[in-house]
Amino acid sequence: MNNIKNVFSIKDLENLSGIKAHTIRIWEKRYNVLEPMRTDTNIRLYDLASLQKLLNITLLHEYGYKISKIAAYSEEEIPALVKQITSSKNAKNHAISAFKMAMMNFDQALFFNTYNWLIADKSFKEIFHEVFIPLMNDLGVLWQTDTISPAHEHFMSNLIKQKLVVNIAALQEQTPTKTDKVFVLSLPMNEIHALGLMYINYEILLQGYPAIYLGESMPIINLKDLKKHFAPIIFVSYLTVQPDRNAIDHYIDQMTEQLVDQNTNLWFIGRMIEFISPEKAHPQIQLFDSISELVAKLN
Repeated sequence: MNNIKNVFSIKDLENLSGIKAHTIRIWEKRYNVLEPMRTDTNIRLYDLASLQKLLNITLLHEYGYKISKIAAYSEEEIPALVKQITSSKNAKNHAISAFKMAMMNFDQALFFNTYNWLIADKSFKEIFHEVFIPLMNDLGVLWQTDTISPAHEHFMSNLIKQKLVVNIAALQEQTPTKTDKVFVLSLPMNEIHALGLMYINYEILLQGYPAIYLGESMPIINLKDLKKHFAPIIFVSYLTVQPDRNAIDHYIDQMTEQLVDQNTNLWFIGRMIEFISPEKAHPQIQLFDSISELVAKLN
């Protein structure tokens, strides 16, 4: 069964654009900016062209254009005006919209063109914080609401990973300038969401620290091997979906018992940390609510 969407409900458009369904209906009725298809039961449906148009309209609206004025433009004038704005202004929202369209169409060329447009003016760090982190947060919501399929999310995540790998490789060729500690980065068993951890690896290397990246599904017993080679160590783990809320306290206990000593600290980040019981607090365990907070600690 093909689960790739090319027809969208008004709720999908709301999730993708950030414009409330109620507002989209008003814009349609009053200004005729979109022309939805209708089912036999009169439910609105939209194609990819409508999604692209709405994303362009949203950008113009954010830049102060009244919807009545936008509605007066022709189908050709709207994208031309968007291109004019984005070539003269640093429009991160346009980049996020362009990446969403690249994802919906599985359009690698659009992804790379948008990335190259950004990298001409920004550092990779700026692109990740200003564009990729908000984009991935949006994708999480889109996935949870069935607006996109896992194929869409994997397509975008893997393209971002490619850019991360290139930038990490460049930093790995440099000699570390800070040698007072080593960071070891890994994910727990069955945790496959590696993008956040990969970016933290990039930030650690950017700060001049040595980092050992072990990646997905790393048993705790194997992490102990690193203690034979390095000290002090900060073990960093990104808990997105694993361990689940019923197992996370046990996981923290295991990590603490098997790894923590006077030369070892544990850093945890990710959605699942909210389920760690307060009594698991330990002087050598630190929890971070965001990548920005963790990066600030590095500094």
